[in-house]
Amino acid sequence: MTQPVAAPTVRTTCPYCGVGCGVLATPDGQGGATIAGDAEHPANFGRLCSKGSALGETLSLENRLLHPQVDGARVSWDAALDTVTAKLRAVAAEHGPDAIAFYLSGQLLTEDYYVANKLAKGFIGTPHVDTNSRLCMSSAVAAHRRAFGSDTVPGCYEDLDEADLIVLVGSNTAWCHPILFRRMADAKERRGTKFVVIDPRRTQTAQESDLFLGIRPGTDTALFSGLLVYLSDNGFRDRAFVDAHTAGLDTALDRARQIAPDLAAVAAATGVPEADIAAFYALFAGTRRVVTAFSQGVNQSAQGTDKGNSIINCHLITGRIGETGMGPFSLTGQPNAMGGREVGGLANMLAAHMHFTPEEVDRVRRYWGAPRIITGEGMKAVALFEAIARGKIKALWVMGTNPLVSMPRADMIREALAGLDLYVVSEAVADSDTARGLGKTTVLLPAQAWGEKDGTVTNSERRISRQRRFLNSPGEARPDWAALSEVGRRLGHGRAFAFDSAAAIFREHAGLSAYENNGTRDFDLGALADISDAAYDATLPVQWPIPKRSGFRGAPQGKARLFGDGRFYTFDRRARFVAVQPPALALAASAAFPFMLNTGRVRDHWHTMTRTGKSQRLSAHRAVPFVEVHPDDAAAHGLADGGIARLTTAHGAAELEVTVTDTVVPGSLFMPMHWGGAFASQARVGALVRGMPDPVSGQPELKATPAAIAPVGYRARGFLLTRRQVAMPEGWWWARAAITGGWGAQFATADSSRAVALMVRGLIQSEALLGCELAEYADHARDRYRCAVYDGDRLVACLAYAPAGERPDWEAAKALFATEAPDAAARRALLSGALLSGRAATASAGPVVCACHGVGADVIASAIAGGAGSAEAVGAACKAGTNCGSCIPEIRKMLAGQTARAA
Repeated sequence: MTQPVAAPTVRTTCPYCGVGCGVLATPDGQGGATIAGDAEHPANFGRLCSKGSALGETLSLENRLLHPQVDGARVSWDAALDTVTAKLRAVAAEHGPDAIAFYLSGQLLTEDYYVANKLAKGFIGTPHVDTNSRLCMSSAVAAHRRAFGSDTVPGCYEDLDEADLIVLVGSNTAWCHPILFRRMADAKERRGTKFVVIDPRRTQTAQESDLFLGIRPGTDTALFSGLLVYLSDNGFRDRAFVDAHTAGLDTALDRARQIAPDLAAVAAATGVPEADIAAFYALFAGTRRVVTAFSQGVNQSAQGTDKGNSIINCHLITGRIGETGMGPFSLTGQPNAMGGREVGGLANMLAAHMHFTPEEVDRVRRYWGAPRIITGEGMKAVALFEAIARGKIKALWVMGTNPLVSMPRADMIREALAGLDLYVVSEAVADSDTARGLGKTTVLLPAQAWGEKDGTVTNSERRISRQRRFLNSPGEARPDWAALSEVGRRLGHGRAFAFDSAAAIFREHAGLSAYENNGTRDFDLGALADISDAAYDATLPVQWPIPKRSGFRGAPQGKARLFGDGRFYTFDRRARFVAVQPPALALAASAAFPFMLNTGRVRDHWHTMTRTGKSQRLSAHRAVPFVEVHPDDAAAHGLADGGIARLTTAHGAAELEVTVTDTVVPGSLFMPMHWGGAFASQARVGALVRGMPDPVSGQPELKATPAAIAPVGYRARGFLLTRRQVAMPEGWWWARAAITGGWGAQFATADSSRAVALMVRGLIQSEALLGCELAEYADHARDRYRCAVYDGDRLVACLAYAPAGERPDWEAAKALFATEAPDAAARRALLSGALLSGRAATASAGPVVCACHGVGADVIASAIAGGAGSAEAVGAACKAGTNCGSCIPEIRKMLAGQTARAA
């Protein structure tokens, strides 16, 4: 008998955060793949976080957009592109080309990004091209440009291995960049590296720190201005470096003294005790090898650029930049935010890190042969969507992002779309909030997803890696660059858009980076400008710059660190100290909105969950959207842990489950960003935030919005588990999550048990459960109802409803539902009430703590009770924490709790 040939393993790159981990994908021949870390990739050396490890669970075609649509009707690609082309022409003719806008994504491949920018900025002639990276790292870009004259990340990941002090500012690295955090933890164990964490919230990263500075929101510039003064006044200025390679120190120091003249002033501004500030300053001053890593807590601010420059100032005054184990380091949030910057994805950039001087505009015009090239900046994201609401933008093309969840004032944006003459969405999923938005003419174009598309991405350390195809494209999905190129050809620019492969686009992109460069620009891929298709397919990860060198042979070699020679990309080659503005929040708390709302990510989900939401492992740790509230505030406002609260701002509202915790300080709230309309009834973070933009970068404030909170009293709580998704009733609070064997929704409702029973019977008569058998228990006098639905012996749905104070046990029900044909005891448990208050007659592992290995809290608690006294011992007993380690802070918290109880 002939044995089947094993599918070859493909080296590719993870599609999540900016770490850029290498992935080994082995297709299973049935549309799925086995996933492992690539031990040879220098970003991760084989490690994967919980999200990366679960990539194989996200490849299903459920909810995929498979065919083009125009106004909800399936059409051919030709018809869809004819509609797009005709409408673009009509809008340009009637309103001018600047009535057309593109909103792109840090999840696009570089080749997609390049063609989009070339089409819009070079040939359509609109400057209004921006990206969701505006919400992610544009303040870091602006800070780099002000200080270095270019958007250059100076260092590399190896610096995290070799630093003696790592300062983490506004970055929950343990959860948001866990592979990098494990490198940092390894350095701590190997060389005693110290961690200082600066954040308004005591995050999981803070729990692992040697020193935690819990600053007030928005006061980063006060802290680092004080550090600049301290370094100058106490003899830590590197005079040789400052005098030879920088400019502007005196002005920056004068401003810093006005903001933070001494420790007392810094303590008053930040709310951090003087002793802790003094300890941080002494540690920074006395340690040569310092990396200051910053992320969204710095960037997502109305003063994000100044925050970044206040950090960079402290590295410049000490000359700690461009050498091993030191430097400012922006941790990027998306897999190709850096690649988007390279091709001009931001509205204030041209391609190849060029801007809008006449010389640079002319250079790109000649290289592209683009007579209609734009000559100035376009509108940044917040302004762009406000222009849609004003009717200034008449055509919008959104690619690979979900702004109706993630953009500030998302409700206003959703309403504004109705005024668009043309609304195009290139998307892989059919049910995202943005795909369901409607303009006068709405065109949905099916895009390839990860595993199907082919191209390059650039990670946070300037390392270009390949995303390679290992799955066939489903339905009629196409590469984004192919759809864009076809529109370019239909608009009459055939020669400029005659691309037939991602490799051809990459060659042109690399060629532009080297065109008339001669070392004057940081971004240079000249050594790859003539790369063959075969070499492109085999390209190993490499860091830029990679200039073309005469007589060079062999594989191109990039550069790990920049600025070690003291030469920057300003006109005089000197770095600039920047005088920053005094810290101030864009909006202050008030009597109506007394709390300050912070937003961010959770460990196991990504952006708006269109991918991670398919994985039951990733949905198990945080199954519902929540708001963190300090115990004092919870008591004062009648909020109970596990109850539901209504969170309101001047711009919108959300209803979230309450988590009472001292990780937030009194007066602060924290809400995650992930839950959109596909996964929750009312939890879109973008609907709440105003997003006042930074005046330099245009990045909106997403970390400090005045808010109010109050409990919501629902009559009952419960869950509905089904083998496939079903629509939830209007008026219910609900949150949907993938579970083993199907989908689960936790809900709260004001409806009675009788009304819920009628709703279930309606489902039985609907297409969703037609012909199935209903088994139910009802005690309407006590307002209780439970049911199970069977197709023969197969359990296809179950529901439990009880008064709000007696919530049915979600974890136990999931464990029962994992078996498609439950035995008699399990059938009885579904109806008997054994699922109330944790009395299920089943082996539940408890809420998941370690998503990588699927280890629940109860299993870890048992290991601790059995004598495991450390995170390492817990790992040896049950594997929890032995992969990416992002659950280790939670395990240590459980260990500390056990110690406290024992005491």
